[in-house]
Parts: sequence; structure tokens; C-alpha cells
Amino acid sequence: MGIVEEAHNVKVTGSGEQVIVLAHGFGTDQSVWKHLVPHLVDDYRVVLYDNMGAGTTNPDYFDFNRYSTLEGYALDLLAILEELQIDSCILVGHSVSAMIGAIASISRPDLFTKLVMISGSPRYLNDVDYYGGFEQEELDQLFEAMRSNYKAWCSGFAPLAVGGDMDSVAVQEFSRTLFNMRPDIALSVAQTIFQSDMRQILGLVSVPCHIIQSVKDLAVPVVISEYLHQNLLVDSVVEVMSSDGHLPQLSSPDIVIP
Repeated sequence: MGIVEEAHNVKVTGSGEQVIVLAHGFGTDQSVWKHLVPHLVDDYRVVLYDNMGAGTTNPDYFDFNRYSTLEGYALDLLAILEELQIDSCILVGHSVSAMIGAIASISRPDLFTKLVMISGSPRYLNDVDYYGGFEQEELDQLFEAMRSNYKAWCSGFAPLAVGGDMDSVAVQEFSRTLFNMRPDIALSVAQTIFQSDMRQILGLVSVPCHIIQSVKDLAVPVVISEYLHQNLLVDSVVEVMSSDGHLPQLSSPDIVIP
């Protein structure tokens, strides 16, 4: 196993000509895909990996400078594909990984036949004529809460993000992976994601996109799926699901799998 594979805990499973790469979002790791993988392995070669900074990765490998922009993560994704000698794949990117996939596909469109974006957003901050869902003041409060008591913040954020109460298995699962992150790394990653603005790159994506979005999502307003559809100048399909929450593959797998 190569250095990149080891650092990202890369796992390859399933059999099939076509490769599907599953890329998780903030606060989770590859375990977030556990309900989907069994439905893919008969027809696809499935690649799972952890983004640097996830609780399952070595915190010593987290370069605060490299990961202060989403480009650092996109370079990681391309390095994984290169090490596995994958020359074509479908990328399923959840949350921030939807934009990481978009960035990677702009530099190497030949590697991607399709991008599936689950709960993706090009910008979380509201702007003139743009509704991202958050004001700067709200984000500053969120970062401050993470700074002052990370464990307490995790307990409060998990049910809001997943869309359930603390008793739900999905909320407990997200709490676990969120809490596994080193607090200073989690804060840095959250700041990078929530302050990012990827609107200007959407028109450069040349790979077909399938946009999947929960009807109710704390982090991403449902109008964002339409915004992506309008601003991606490629073939794109939007599906708004009846699911609730930002991690539908964990909380509503029966809706996401089809």
C-alpha cells in the first residue's frame, strides 16, 4: 500500500468495470457510507477514503496551511486516484466533498465520468442576491462555541445537522465521528469550509452532475440545489429528496440508495 493510501485509510471493495469513489463531508469519515456500500459492491469497484483531518487519520499529517483551502483536499483526491491507477470514476461527494470533487474535475476532467453531489453548497454565507443560509455573525458564534467547549458543541450540533434527537442511531453515529476529530483541526476545517466561496468555479466544471439534496437541511438551504443546477454549465439533474438533515445517507439511506 502506498503512502497516500495509508494516510487516507483507502479501502477498495466490490467488483465491476466501473469505479465509484465515495468522498465524505465534514465531521464524518468513510463509515458514513456503510448503508450504501452493500448496494454498490456487486456492480462497481468501490473506493472509500478518509479526508485528512477526519478522526480516523493521523493528526500529525494535517497541514493547517495546505488545508486552509479546498484545493488541498482536491489534490489529495487526485493523488489517491493516481496511486490506485484509476483512469475513470464516478465521484459521489457529500457536503464539502461535492465542491472538492468539482475542483478536482476541473483540473482532470478525464478522470471523472460523473459527479454526484449530495448536500453540496458552493457558499454557506449569504451574499447580495445569494442565499447560503448563514450570516457571518452566526458563523462567528459557531466557531466560538467550537473553541470554548468542543465536546458540548458536538452534542448540540449533531442532532441539528442530522435532523433527529440524541436517541437516533444516525445522530449518535455523527456525534461519534465528529467527536473523534481533534478540536483544533475540527475548528480549522469548519472555518475553511464555511468561509469558502466556490461559486466562480461552477461554470468551469465540464463533467455531468447529479445533484441530490434533502428538502430540509440545516447547513444547505434547498434553493442551493437549484442554484447549482443553474450555474453548472453542464448536463445536471436535481433531485430533492423527502429526507430531513445534512447526512441523508446516514439518516435516510432508504431514500438515498435508489
